[in-house]
Amino acid sequence: MKVRLFEVFTSVEGEGIFYGTKTLFVRLAGCPFSCFYCDTAEALPPDSGKEYDLESACGLIDDSLAENTFKVNFTGGDPLLQHRAVAELARHVQSGGTPTYLESSCFDSARFDHVLPYMDLVKIELKTRDSEFAGDRHYPDLVENAVRCLRSAASSGKDTYVKIVVSARTGAGDFAALADRVFEAAAGGLSGFVIQPTYGVEEPQLSSLMRFYDIVYPRYRDVRIVPQLHKFIGAP
Repeated sequence: MKVRLFEVFTSVEGEGIFYGTKTLFVRLAGCPFSCFYCDTAEALPPDSGKEYDLESACGLIDDSLAENTFKVNFTGGDPLLQHRAVAELARHVQSGGTPTYLESSCFDSARFDHVLPYMDLVKIELKTRDSEFAGDRHYPDLVENAVRCLRSAASSGKDTYVKIVVSARTGAGDFAALADRVFEAAAGGLSGFVIQPTYGVEEPQLSSLMRFYDIVYPRYRDVRIVPQLHKFIGAP
C-alpha cells in the first residue's frame, strides 16, 4: 500500500476545540472539492506531495513526532480520499500512545466508518451551500454523508465536535438548516460546536456571527466562535 503525503510538520493547532495545542500535522494530498475559502489549495491535486510506502510514512511520522505533542492531526486535502492508508497510519500512531485526530469534510460515510476505529478525536465539518463545496445537484448527498459520519462518531463515544465555516455569503436560514441536521444526528454526543469565520476572504460581520451563535446557543451551550488562531501568530 502507498500513501501520498503533502507535508508533515509540527505546529500549533489553530482551529476548533483543541486550538492552542502542540500538534503534528500529517497533511494528505488530494481533495475532490474546492471551497472558495480553501487555504491549502496547493494540496488539492491528487498528485501533489510525495508518495511513500506505509513503512516509510510511519517512519517519517515517528521521526517528526516532537516531545509533548498533544495529538497527530490527519488533515488534507481530505484524508478520506486515502482512507485505507490513513487507517494504517493512525493505527501506528495509536500504538505509540499519541492521540489521533481526523479533520475531514466527511464526504463518504463508508470511508469514514473504516477510519473511525483508529481515531481518538474527530471533527465533523459540515459545509454551507455557499462554500462552493459542491454544486446544487450533489450538495444534499454530501451533507447527508457528513450527517451519517456525525451519527457514527457521536454514537461511538469518540470525542466529537462539529465545525461550520461561515462567510459574508452565509445566510441564517441555511446555517439553521445545517444546525438542525447536527442536533438530529448527534443525540447528545457532541463535545463542541465551532463557528469558524473565513479569514482574508469575504469575512462575515460580527453581527452575522452573533446571529449564527444565537441559532445554536438555545439548543447547545458549548458553542464557540473560533477564528483560525494560527493565522494571527504566523504559524503554518
